[in-house]
Amino acid sequence: MNASTSDLTDRSQHFDFGKNWAGYSRLIDEKRREAAEESVKRLVPDIEGKSFLDIGSGSGLFSLAALRLGAGRVVALDIDEDSVATTRKLLAGEGEKGRWTAARASVFNLSPDELGTFDVVYSWGVLHHTGDMWRAIDCASKMVGPAGTFAFALYERTPLCGAWRVEKRAYMNARPGTQKLVRNAYVGLRRLARTVRGRGSSELERGMDMVHDAHDWLGGYPYESTSGKAVQEFMRQRGFERVLEQPVKIHLAGLLGTGCSEYVYRRKAAA
Repeated sequence: MNASTSDLTDRSQHFDFGKNWAGYSRLIDEKRREAAEESVKRLVPDIEGKSFLDIGSGSGLFSLAALRLGAGRVVALDIDEDSVATTRKLLAGEGEKGRWTAARASVFNLSPDELGTFDVVYSWGVLHHTGDMWRAIDCASKMVGPAGTFAFALYERTPLCGAWRVEKRAYMNARPGTQKLVRNAYVGLRRLARTVRGRGSSELERGMDMVHDAHDWLGGYPYESTSGKAVQEFMRQRGFERVLEQPVKIHLAGLLGTGCSEYVYRRKAAA
């Protein structure tokens, strides 16, 4: 996607992720909170007392998970005003006052000079929706403090990514009724595929919900994808070493979509 910085920081150029996650937030219960904690802890086992920057907070569930895991300070940022409002509501209900902040901001406008750097920078399934993924990763990486951790997840590249990019733009601009028809059909196919692969009917992954995830996937524009090899080289050039790479398994060449591969990198100590 070729666009100027001003276009990329304009929320109107993006899918309405915030409205989707506002709807999802009503489903958040203790089981989903615990699943989110396990997801964060798997990537960042030692978070207690550390500063935590959540880029693209969505519903705020993972900022909440960081608080519950003992993070000393949590800053939750999102470009979508609905996501910011939902995050604030969730954290206000359980987050200790003074330990968290939620604000509207684009990753492209982040500056260590203004916010400082963080022990942990977390951005799960967000940076590939910015319109300039590599620049977004670069901007996010600059917020990682000395010997800090950068945990993020990006869509894995498949042969059908180009087709999905066209679909996402069409879905984003479709009427709600059309979106619902497409979404219901897609969810049905995904559930059938899970059954065929022997994964059963459980849909509680990272505390998420299949219907809201499907809406996010089908309309998630802008859209980019990549490979672990490309990520590793990009991060190496910026002084990071790989801690963890968890590639997602692609089925049917991405016919039903692709998932997010997870990455954890640590900033190398200065020589």
